[in-house]
Amino acid sequence: MQDKIFLEALEVRCIIGIFDWERKIRQKVLIDLEIPADIRRAAKTDRIQDALDYKRIAKHTLQFVSKSRFQLIETLAEKLAESLLAHFRIPEIKLRISKPGAIRGSKNVGIEIIRKRLSLSKAGK
Repeated sequence: MQDKIFLEALEVRCIIGIFDWERKIRQKVLIDLEIPADIRRAAKTDRIQDALDYKRIAKHTLQFVSKSRFQLIETLAEKLAESLLAHFRIPEIKLRISKPGAIRGSKNVGIEIIRKRLSLSKAGK
């Protein structure tokens, strides 16, 4: 059994895109996070101290993304995953970033990545 904490459709506006006009306005992106977490201890004690603080994770995500100025959502996804793994005691994160309206005729477009704490340390070598 693997428990998961998830945040779905966290909405934030940021500078993202490759075109000149995209560099001048804040566009909406949607962020989904999925984090493996053994919730049994928190469920047993009913204490927030024993739970993964997803409110802090959401706040960190909103602040990081709103201040970012990347051209590609691929870069945003990678850097956000690195930041979350570095700031919180989580072993892995599944991260999905979508940019509604980026492709005419499409409801949504985006990227989904899975990063583990170990894969980040190996990537830096």
